[in-house]
Amino acid sequence: MKKILFTLFIFSFTVSFSQNITVNETFTPQQLIENILVNSGCVSVSNFSASGGNFGTGELSYGYFNSNGSGFPFSEGIILSTGKLNSAVGPNSNFSDDGTGIGWTGDNDLNLALGLSNTFNASVLEFDFIPNANNISFEYIFSSEQYLLNPSSGQCNFTDGFAFLLKEASATTYQNLALIPGTSTPVRVNTVRGSGTICPPANETYFDAFNTGSYPTSYDGQTKILTAQSVVTPGTLYHIKLVIADEGNARFDSGIFLRAGSFISEKDLGTDRLIATGNPLCNGDNLTLNATQAGATNYQWYQDGNPVGTNSPTYNVTTAGTYDVEISINTSCTLTGSIAIEYAPNLVVLDDEFEVCDTDMDGKASFDLATIQTEIFSSLPTGFTIGLFDTTTSTTPLPSNYTNTTPFEQIIYARITNIPNCYGNIPITLNVNVFSEIITDETIGICNSTPTNISAPSGYSSYSWNTSPIQTSPSITVSNAGTYTVTITNAEGCVKTKTFTVVNSEIATITNIDVNDFNEDLTATITVTGNGNYEYSLDGITFQSSPVFNLLEAGEYTIYVNDKNNCGVVLETFFALSYPKFFTPNGDNYNDIWQIKNLEKKGLENSKIYIFDRFGKLLKQIKPGENGWNGTYNGNQLSSSDYWFVLELTNGKTVKGHFSLKR
Repeated sequence: MKKILFTLFIFSFTVSFSQNITVNETFTPQQLIENILVNSGCVSVSNFSASGGNFGTGELSYGYFNSNGSGFPFSEGIILSTGKLNSAVGPNSNFSDDGTGIGWTGDNDLNLALGLSNTFNASVLEFDFIPNANNISFEYIFSSEQYLLNPSSGQCNFTDGFAFLLKEASATTYQNLALIPGTSTPVRVNTVRGSGTICPPANETYFDAFNTGSYPTSYDGQTKILTAQSVVTPGTLYHIKLVIADEGNARFDSGIFLRAGSFISEKDLGTDRLIATGNPLCNGDNLTLNATQAGATNYQWYQDGNPVGTNSPTYNVTTAGTYDVEISINTSCTLTGSIAIEYAPNLVVLDDEFEVCDTDMDGKASFDLATIQTEIFSSLPTGFTIGLFDTTTSTTPLPSNYTNTTPFEQIIYARITNIPNCYGNIPITLNVNVFSEIITDETIGICNSTPTNISAPSGYSSYSWNTSPIQTSPSITVSNAGTYTVTITNAEGCVKTKTFTVVNSEIATITNIDVNDFNEDLTATITVTGNGNYEYSLDGITFQSSPVFNLLEAGEYTIYVNDKNNCGVVLETFFALSYPKFFTPNGDNYNDIWQIKNLEKKGLENSKIYIFDRFGKLLKQIKPGENGWNGTYNGNQLSSSDYWFVLELTNGKTVKGHFSLKR
């Protein structure tokens, strides 16, 4: 048996209603098939039969319907119902619930196709046919009272079943064509349902509406227009069985509406070649369409409705369009076929190099690949999807936030993922730039708010200071203390910032010089006032930050205090006092006299000095302005030894110590 393929297509519609459909039970099964459903010499039909409800009134559960100007999507056609045909007529104000308790059974073929065992009230219409072309199709709407607008939770799983069962006449098994497109799921109430009730929605794309009382049929809801389609073998006898039944019990009727004239045999020209389905023709490709049909007397080709070729079963496509063919078989049969063809357009690469700046100098940085994808091509057509990959053979796209693995420069590849056959790999260069120069912050003083320049390193592409208004030169003039930041951009577009901390400053005022006189270790501590950053020196050349100095010897010193912010230097002289540790009164005029010098420099000239031997005997009293002690007592030279002194200062302090006399 030839394998049968099928596809379901959907159409949506919007209508307003002013009246109801009408029905007619007088048509025979043959008339329903030949004159209503098929109505074409391109399909040879035979072996007609129908079955349905055994109502005591003689009413039928199947027959003809007409929209009667009501706006129902089909103007006319056939109804197969699980209730009385007349009960399908609107408005939707009555509950259609026929066929209970009359021994109306289900259908075994339907049970087998849907995996059921408990169907009731089956209506069946079946016939044989021989197609002239390799594709047949027909359109239908499934309607049901089980599409409740306000169901209880226990009613969500109730659903009636139907099937369009097709087989070659000699085969023993059927295939069901009434499936959710692209799946093996049958179309039923609980597989096609809209949202808005407590029951879960399912495949809403194919659901039309829940109906109100003004609807032209009696059913509470229905699907959109669906098209069942199957590939068949021309000239082969097929059998089709259209069947609908209640499931579980005979309650809540349902109906199948078949559009008049929609059962057609068409020439299959192949799958549409569309960008949306990822199979367009590539630029420069040709496609030969083949409509060869046994018994054909003429072929007429059309592109977008315009005649483009005749008397040939093939046509060579070189441009996009919708291509149709009319195949004349005889006076009562003209087969048609159609195919839509699109070409993948040429893509213009707008940018294939992208740069970011590295902040830690390792040559790696984060790239926003999602944004890069939008910037590679100029005017990328709608529906195209781009993937970025690390190799030409990789099938796993790189993440949107991507850090390069090769420092400083890496090649990745862009690819149109939904049309892989028409476009190759496009190299994309990821560059990582750096700002390698070291930029350090500075603290700068201004003297008493005197305007001064602050300067960033020169030679870069641009500068932007945090001033108001923003200044863009390498140097600016400031008059006020504060924090000034400049953003520096190099030639690669990388930035660094430099911060200047500007402080007010002034020359120092020396308020005190505290000298630790007469100690073994002489020190001087300088105290200053002023709003500045100061450093200190005893020679005016070498400066230190500490105001404390260790003095090598007693004597006169000059202290220099410099403002580091260049506001100036202040200086002052001071004296460090000490006493000689020894003297040598040997008449060589060098160190012959012991005396404490420079007391008058500190206003201590009236101090008294007493000299004692080691036994505490007073040997001499001297004054600072007088000659010192020459090492004699009562005109006699004293021997080499240690001697002691007491210095009574006029400031109330007393200094005691000893020294050596050496001969």
